Amino acid sequence: MPSAGGWFRYWSPPNTKLPAQPVRQAERAHLRASGVEPIIVDVFDASAISRAIAAVQPDIVVHQLTDLPRGLDPSEMIEGTQRNARMRREGDSKPRVCRAQIRRASACHQSIAWMYAPGPEPHSETDPLALQASGARATTVAGVAALEHLTVSSPPIEGVVLRYGHLYGPNTGTDVAGEPPSLHVDAAAKACLLAIEKAHFGIYNIAEPSGYVSTEKAQRELGFEPAFRLDPQ
Repeated sequence: MPSAGGWFRYWSPPNTKLPAQPVRQAERAHLRASGVEPIIVDVFDASAISRAIAAVQPDIVVHQLTDLPRGLDPSEMIEGTQRNARMRREGDSKPRVCRAQIRRASACHQSIAWMYAPGPEPHSETDPLALQASGARATTVAGVAALEHLTVSSPPIEGVVLRYGHLYGPNTGTDVAGEPPSLHVDAAAKACLLAIEKAHFGIYNIAEPSGYVSTEKAQRELGFEPAFRLDPQ
């Protein structure tokens, strides 16, 4: 995924506290320059995350974590897929431990839009996931299903899942769209902001137009624009 600093180039209210784990010092400096104070935690350390979130008492929990090789290097993808599935399966369960300490909040969590079971296309959000898949795809879809279930069934959190297409653009490892469904990182960041502002609960496909997925729900309910781009700086 793009760097944490890349997301906050688009939206970052002043004096935001960010319980997250930027990997590079440059990212931490960029966040601070954007008015964000990072709080460094281990995503698999339930007690550390509980303390961080309890201290901040966030109104919004945004989960954009992945653990994949930069540029999706094919030679590293088998191990990366396993790490990423664990991140979705276990990393998201840790914040759930401390949700009892949150009075009320909204959550916006990243998922992916290419895990649907074979069937008529374009796929809508109500179509089943490929839970009967095998191999690496089975590992990925199991992580996706676990993350999405936790997101929409963890009161008092009001959870929103954004099923992104394959990301491209600055800091993603590729500047051009790949296989569909695809999604520019600027449009992904904008969709996350729209979900925070307008959605209270549910799952949305977030991708550029293709025959594989329908984004009609996101365009209608969120005002999602696949062609959105940030002004160059």
